[in-house]
Amino acid sequence: QLVNQNGQSVRLLGVDRSGAEYECVTSHQVFDGPSSAASVKTMVSWHINSVRVPLNEDCWLGINGVVTGGARYRAQIVSYVKTLESFGLYVILDLHWAAPGTYKVATQWPMADADHSPAFWRSMATTFKSDHAVIFDVFNEAFIKSWPCWRSGCQASFGLNGTNVYYRTAGMQQLVDAVRSTGATTPLMLGGLQFASDESKWRKFEPKDPDHQLVVSFHTYSWGNCNNVACWNAQIAPLAKVVPIVTGEFGEDNCIDTYDLTYMPWADQHGVSYLGWTWDATNQGWDCSGGPALIKNYGGTPTAYGVALKLHLAQLAKSSG
Repeated sequence: QLVNQNGQSVRLLGVDRSGAEYECVTSHQVFDGPSSAASVKTMVSWHINSVRVPLNEDCWLGINGVVTGGARYRAQIVSYVKTLESFGLYVILDLHWAAPGTYKVATQWPMADADHSPAFWRSMATTFKSDHAVIFDVFNEAFIKSWPCWRSGCQASFGLNGTNVYYRTAGMQQLVDAVRSTGATTPLMLGGLQFASDESKWRKFEPKDPDHQLVVSFHTYSWGNCNNVACWNAQIAPLAKVVPIVTGEFGEDNCIDTYDLTYMPWADQHGVSYLGWTWDATNQGWDCSGGPALIKNYGGTPTAYGVALKLHLAQLAKSSG
């Protein structure tokens, strides 16, 4: 279980706030939409206790010609974390986009890269190691094929603009080691294969952590892998008995809430945390099916897909008193 400073069990129930992984690459801003205290207050009205913030390693490190990177990007992320925490929220900082060498990070690659990702985590951990309301999600969604590669790194390839790019990945063990080398004891979320939806060999290939603070990161979507109760019972429920599980992303397409209304009660029953993708507005270019976006606008009006999360969290809050 995850526990708070009083030793009480805590489940993370919240939303993802997409934007800081892509806006910085080509624009003079860090966030897609508001990041003010007022905007966070609106998020809190949904009875969330956590927000996951996707990040871009090039922007954090200030490399490869991104438009908004380095000190300016880092300062805005630090400020946003403080704003979120001022409302009593836990914050998950997620390495969402990463790429090797001189390739500008503008999309998802199959796995973290050995060139920059360990440096990203050493810097991130140094910045936040005294902040105990933060969790690190060390790599968003691996879609390499091999569990040994997942743990220890390997030569991998990625098709980019019609060309296969070969590069050395950073395995989960390297990323854990990078964080721990700074003295940070922060809990670390590790998602499995198939875009963090395959956790079948997570325990077998679990990296070594001297602080024993590893968390399973699980993503589940209606169109993806492990998207039914049978799979959750077979693969996720046994893990939940021995390792904390945070569903860093979940959602569905077609602008409906049927899948969410199946997954959330199941997760409640098994003590699994979950955060809905994504707190971004359809009136600002997002889509409630392809996004999928939880809200119509930054006033917090839910989409037909987002209404399930809003109402369910309200019910949980009411039942807990």
